[in-house]
Amino acid sequence: MVLALYPGTFDPITNGHIDIAERASKLFDRILIAVYADSPKRVVFSTEERIDLCQKALSHIPNIEIVPFTGLVVEFAKKAGAQVTFRGLRSGTDFEFEFDMALMNSYLAPELEAVYFITKLEWQFLSSSRLKEVVELNGDISNFVPKEVETALKNKLQFQTE
Repeated sequence: MVLALYPGTFDPITNGHIDIAERASKLFDRILIAVYADSPKRVVFSTEERIDLCQKALSHIPNIEIVPFTGLVVEFAKKAGAQVTFRGLRSGTDFEFEFDMALMNSYLAPELEAVYFITKLEWQFLSSSRLKEVVELNGDISNFVPKEVETALKNKLQFQTE
């Protein structure tokens, strides 16, 4: 049985993240969506809120579990018993970043495989950071996230900017 780990900040989860998780769920027996709890990035949602939004967005996929994590991905993967980590690649800049990280992770945990999914064309430009910016400027993100994520993001950012 192959356990795969999908680490990320997921602030918030997008249709691009969901697409990667759906595709991976067909290849791996079990998937842990690992929500990074100590992100150095400016996050809008707490860890608990991000986990809740991920659970709502991915509830249709039976072999997925959402968990928080801290520290190095490879250390968490080892503790969880994962054999694989996976991520999505949108562009060349993603590739360069992920390539360097994969080399370091391979050095730290050579037994852990890294798998990358090329993001579908319709989500290539999509990022959580860009979505937050669009919402802050009163733009429409309804095509890029599930309804509950859209509502939560609008509520959170309206509260922060008032």
